[in-house]
Amino acid sequence: MTDNDNHPTILIIGASRGLGCALAKTFLDQGWNVVGTVRQPDSTPLHDLARRHPGRVAIEQLDITLPEQIDTLRERLSTRTFDMLFMNAGITNRHPEQIVAQVSTDEFVHVMVTNALAPMRVVEALCDLVVAGGLIGVMSSGQGSVANNTQGQREVYRGSKAALNTFMRSFAARHAHERRPMVLMAPGWVRTELGGPEARLDIDESIPNVVKTLLAARSHPGLQYLDYLGRTVPW
Repeated sequence: MTDNDNHPTILIIGASRGLGCALAKTFLDQGWNVVGTVRQPDSTPLHDLARRHPGRVAIEQLDITLPEQIDTLRERLSTRTFDMLFMNAGITNRHPEQIVAQVSTDEFVHVMVTNALAPMRVVEALCDLVVAGGLIGVMSSGQGSVANNTQGQREVYRGSKAALNTFMRSFAARHAHERRPMVLMAPGWVRTELGGPEARLDIDESIPNVVKTLLAARSHPGLQYLDYLGRTVPW
């Protein structure tokens, strides 16, 4: 894969499996090249995808919770440019039904670092590799909406995504002069390891629409908080 071919390129952070790998596959189907990161060098569904699309998928190793690995990735990619950066990461606590006062401090910190702090470190480190006018996207959740939180539940996860939304809003304010499109994406409740077996959507119902929404958002500078159908989510 080179920057000299005719395919636009997306950098997907967290593409080994689940929604991230589905994003990679869908962007490939749309004619894009993909650089995707995995936490471990072991074979993953993304590696399988790379074998099926030789020359169009590159794989990098990154644990987003380790700042030194973010710096090393930035160095490795320093000569590259990307048409889109999409930060895909998310975990929840072991017992998501716990109220926030019940979760251990260590687990609370782990969720907050993985879902809010580490994604922003990645965005700050890699944003200048995105071409002028290129989109920066971050996987959020509808549960990150403060306005829509009328039932509680999944409190730690909700709080981490609300924090992520706030941090991205600060990032967008600092970069408002760039007129860059940015998206906080709510993919819907999807049947994955994180979403669980009772989730309303399967991956094929969510991700093609997520990609459609991201591609359409490239013509709208500024930060938008959107769901997988392109509808605005209230903050």
